[in-house]
Amino acid sequence: MKKNFIVLVILLIIIPINVSAFNDTSKSSVVMDIDSGRILYQKNMNEKRLIASITKIMTATIALEEGKLNDVYKVGDEILEMYGTNIYLEVEEEMKLKDLLYGLILRSGNDAAVVIANNISKDEKEFVKLMNNKAKELEMNNTIFSNSHGLDEKTKNYSTAHDMAILSRYIYKKSKTYRAITSTYKYEVQSNNKSYLWYNRNKFLKMYKYATGGKTGYTPSAGKTLVSTAEKDNLRITTVSLKDSNHYQNHINLDNYIFNKYKNYVIVDKKSISNNKLIKDEIYIKKSFRYPLSEEEKDKVKTIIKINKMSNYVNNQKIGNIEIYLNDELIGNRSIYVKIKKK
Repeated sequence: MKKNFIVLVILLIIIPINVSAFNDTSKSSVVMDIDSGRILYQKNMNEKRLIASITKIMTATIALEEGKLNDVYKVGDEILEMYGTNIYLEVEEEMKLKDLLYGLILRSGNDAAVVIANNISKDEKEFVKLMNNKAKELEMNNTIFSNSHGLDEKTKNYSTAHDMAILSRYIYKKSKTYRAITSTYKYEVQSNNKSYLWYNRNKFLKMYKYATGGKTGYTPSAGKTLVSTAEKDNLRITTVSLKDSNHYQNHINLDNYIFNKYKNYVIVDKKSISNNKLIKDEIYIKKSFRYPLSEEEKDKVKTIIKINKMSNYVNNQKIGNIEIYLNDELIGNRSIYVKIKKK
């Protein structure tokens, strides 16, 4: 029986990279490539733990998706029960959602969290349902939220390093506003009755030159928690550590290890997919395929091109696929399209 497609196998040669060692001071951690979702390092990444104020990444996610940045939110009695880190809002005060989000992330405002929750939903309980629904949608399978702020004396939020990396990757890729907020060091704002000047509590931003953002957390029960993002040489990563005794330095060590070990390669370049001897017309893909690879993986990547055999093509028709494998495991694919040459 004749096959109805053409198969080409292309091997990719990878240049070796130096690898450095480190000491991971956390109980649980993970480093994930933001673009591909590949896990580059992990330690007990699926162990459930209290997460403290990195909870607020989900609070911000729901706010960015459900709210409008210029909407003005009114502060209610919900803030009176908040303790720990606050931005010191007052009952009846009014502030835009955008500014509340800066207070939420930069100062880890517990009062900002409950004001956001009570304005987006009828109460915090309903807001928490949105948080858990989002976690389910993102397949954060070991996560359960009970509040919007991360305090854990009355109600507790549990997650894993892996689940929080999934969330961090998701909102970092989706929201320019989130990226802008988490990378901000200093922010000034005026509410309806007073002015604020906030500095980011996340010291990682100033300590690490490749840092692009993140969120800290701490309670006595959870210990120090940290979600960070960093970028070097087109490799974007998010790092999560839970119950970490030396969280800032640990993230620096982890990120340096990853940046030394991996390089983000263009495996399939859309600019180079233009001609094929088996088809008279031009072929193309819509997006290049990049993937982080280490020294040990230099000879283990292969690309398989499958093109359907047809007598007549329609312009911009999908005519095949490119499949990319690492160690015989499918890591990605791209659709191939045809562009009919004008006669």
